[in-house]
Amino acid sequence: MSATVPNLLTGARLVAVPVVLWLLFAGGGEDTTMRAWALVVFVFAAATDYWDGYLARRWEVVSPFGKLADPIADKALVLFTLAAVVVVDGIPWWPLAVLAVREIGVTLGRLAVARDVVIPASQGGKLKTVLQLLALTAYLVPHPAAWIDAVAWWSLLAAVAVAVVTGADYTIRILRVVRGDGTTAHADPHTAALDDPPGRDVQS
Repeated sequence: MSATVPNLLTGARLVAVPVVLWLLFAGGGEDTTMRAWALVVFVFAAATDYWDGYLARRWEVVSPFGKLADPIADKALVLFTLAAVVVVDGIPWWPLAVLAVREIGVTLGRLAVARDVVIPASQGGKLKTVLQLLALTAYLVPHPAAWIDAVAWWSLLAAVAVAVVTGADYTIRILRVVRGDGTTAHADPHTAALDDPPGRDVQS
């Protein structure tokens, strides 16, 4: 049972992604009730990112499924929700482009060296995730006040800035591994996952 609960939470986060998209697109972004439900589902999904990692570490049940699905669920929730907001609300598209390129690039780079080492997370990567979730939560508020719109936009810009800086840092660390210097990475992926809140895999 203890091994199942964290995986169920991760699975719930994956299922939440199309639900949030449907609620936003079906309501055209203007239906207050559907947008409010999109906000509720998104906040629930974001909360599972903490709880699945917390429970997996507490019960010491880091699983292959969790290591694979957890980061996929995290990135899918953020990028697809942001894409939906870009479409229905007409916010600028370039933050989405920067974040998508950064996430795909870092993920592919880490996968390329994962057989030898696990690149440990940086505090900047965790900060980026928090800023992204804050921005999207604010964007999903139905008929927000001007200050909520400001929080959403500036949080998104801050997330982009942190993403660029941490993306460059990960690139340097990955290149060091490729060149044979593994001093910046953990050799034990199980240990790396356990030591790295909030998810079971590293938050990049």
